[in-house]
Amino acid sequence: MTNARQLVGFAAVFTVSDVATSLAFYLERLGFHEFFRLGDPPSYAIVERDAVSLHLMPASQDSRGLGRSSVYVFAADVDALHDRLRTAGCPIETAPADYDYGMREMSVRDPDGNRITFGQEVKP
Repeated sequence: MTNARQLVGFAAVFTVSDVATSLAFYLERLGFHEFFRLGDPPSYAIVERDAVSLHLMPASQDSRGLGRSSVYVFAADVDALHDRLRTAGCPIETAPADYDYGMREMSVRDPDGNRITFGQEVKP
């Protein structure tokens, strides 16, 4: 077996009802930046923030996935992130809380119901 990394990254694909609306949500509320846009109005887009990349795919390509996606993002400071997101008007699904499995987590949902959970290890 080789020591070289074989898996070097990933991108989650969220199915959304309207790419332009979702793009605005991720840029304005969650602090992502636009990496790629196909068309105007956009028919597909990619947003990024730090090491997280999300692809926004229209429901016309796969309506079964609408609102069913979820991604877990490890964060350096869940409480500070929560404060920034709340200030930006992002709807918070679950406020920061400590869980018995050693994580402090919060979550948000995009306009279509896709969930992003942000977690930080809790030091004993």
